Amino acid sequence: MEDAAAYAAYRSDWSTAEFQSWTIPYPIERAEESIANHVGLSGPTNDQWFGFALADPQTDVLIGDIAVHLESNGRTAMIGYNLSANYRRQGIATAAVRWTIDYLFAEKAVTRIYASLHPQNWASAMMLEHLGFVYEGTLRQSFWVDDECTDDPHYGLLRADWDAWNARPRHAPEVVELTEVTHQNAKEVFKLETHFSQRRFVSPMGKSAADALVPAPDDDGGVLVPWYRAIVADGLVVGFVMVAAATPTLPHPFIWRLLIDRLHQRRGIGTRVLDCLVEQYRAAGHDQVRVSWKPGIGSPEPLYMNYGFVLTGEEEDGEVVAALNLKG
Repeated sequence: MEDAAAYAAYRSDWSTAEFQSWTIPYPIERAEESIANHVGLSGPTNDQWFGFALADPQTDVLIGDIAVHLESNGRTAMIGYNLSANYRRQGIATAAVRWTIDYLFAEKAVTRIYASLHPQNWASAMMLEHLGFVYEGTLRQSFWVDDECTDDPHYGLLRADWDAWNARPRHAPEVVELTEVTHQNAKEVFKLETHFSQRRFVSPMGKSAADALVPAPDDDGGVLVPWYRAIVADGLVVGFVMVAAATPTLPHPFIWRLLIDRLHQRRGIGTRVLDCLVEQYRAAGHDQVRVSWKPGIGSPEPLYMNYGFVLTGEEEDGEVVAALNLKG
């Protein structure tokens, strides 16, 4: 019960409550009631919420909680999580949820773990995705907090998903190649997908195929000429890249699409693809290559800016434009 003040404090923080199902301030009486409901519980039980406390290992101060709700006679688990603002961006919530996943699969033998979140809570969505959760769909206008109603995106994780996620390649590939899309590899290419949170920035393969088949006009009256390749790393199809080739009305090659499959991200493959493109266009005598992206949390901006692209000050359809000098 001595944790009630800290519990109420971080749940009263607007940045904690912004996308949650309670309003602030969060009264200490409600914190005491929640804690009292846990007295005598040794762990999650069916049809009842149970919270694991997260504490600072140095001070033992309560800094967050992981909530678990077992359903379907203990076969399914819903999870939620909160963390004090002072402890974010340190990997604590990710580590705590990872521990909870292991616990639920190993100790409780659940078959499925799921979470729902506010449709604008991209940081939470990205954390779930980085733990292997799969976007399963959105219940439209289904979640009410007082008089506000929002959509309710759902993420799920099966034991098979968890095993596949932990078994995915994480090392930098030895060989990255850009190869033609043929009838032999097309099936693998069209299975490629990003995380759900990245669909705001990267079009799915179906849209890329449509754009390659029926190119759009450019801004100067010409027609975009797509050049596209499968990205192959150590023999596996892991991504897709498409460039609008230079034409009389488009003076510089323009990186149109760059998609790395969700199971092969964070391996340095995007940078290796840029290496291939730069080598190709530099050899062809081009002095510049361009790209654009939509700003926002989770956008590909760090990839391009760290590579050396420089913002031009232009905007196209809500996206910022950047250029890389190939002559310097």
